[in-house]
Amino acid sequence: MQKGKLILFPVTIGADSLSSSLPSLNLLLLPSCRTFIVEEIRTARRFLKKAGYPHPFDDTLFLELNEHTPLDAIGHYLDPIDRGENIGLLSEAGLPCVADPGAVITKVAHQRGIEVVPLVGPSSLMLALMTSGLNGQRFAFNGYLPVDRSARTAAIRRLEERVQHAHETQIFIEAPYRNNQMLEALSATLHPQTLVCVACDLTLPTQYIRTLPSAKWKTERSKIDLHKRNTVFLIGE
Repeated sequence: MQKGKLILFPVTIGADSLSSSLPSLNLLLLPSCRTFIVEEIRTARRFLKKAGYPHPFDDTLFLELNEHTPLDAIGHYLDPIDRGENIGLLSEAGLPCVADPGAVITKVAHQRGIEVVPLVGPSSLMLALMTSGLNGQRFAFNGYLPVDRSARTAAIRRLEERVQHAHETQIFIEAPYRNNQMLEALSATLHPQTLVCVACDLTLPTQYIRTLPSAKWKTERSKIDLHKRNTVFLIGE
């Protein structure tokens, strides 16, 4: 029997229209999956309903994979593939496996010799890098910086050193309710000439993207409220 595949389905990162972010091929492949590995079942169902998924949810298997999932609980998640069935992997937003727990199950798929199929879709990290004007040849994603003020300041300084010595753009994110504090910390910590890009609400009508020297953000940050808005921060030269 021919094995099924693990198909990585991107999800929109904010845009209401699926067609503005996702190729039609993605939507055509969704019905081939009757099992989905997801971060949260409710949001996964909401996306599938919007995408026109034709099968009843009562007949569709949803397997949760998030920070609360014990690693020993995912051992059989991919078993339907051995029976010739496809499984879909969905992120909460954007690309599966990029700043996303789906990387764990994808690693298991490779260990079991299962074909992994990546599909095209939006990534807030890459969209932010594309539009920042910063170095797109060398870059690193750092996830979240520390919450503690002194530890965060030290982390920002370390990232700036990598910008200066390796000429590597540094990308990171923050909990949406701490975005304003992060921008304040960046403008207070970085050298005045270090460039900071703020990319907010990507793909939404409220999208805001601006790259300025750190010194200018000391005044410009009062003109934009980032509170509870999905934001990507980048520093570079």
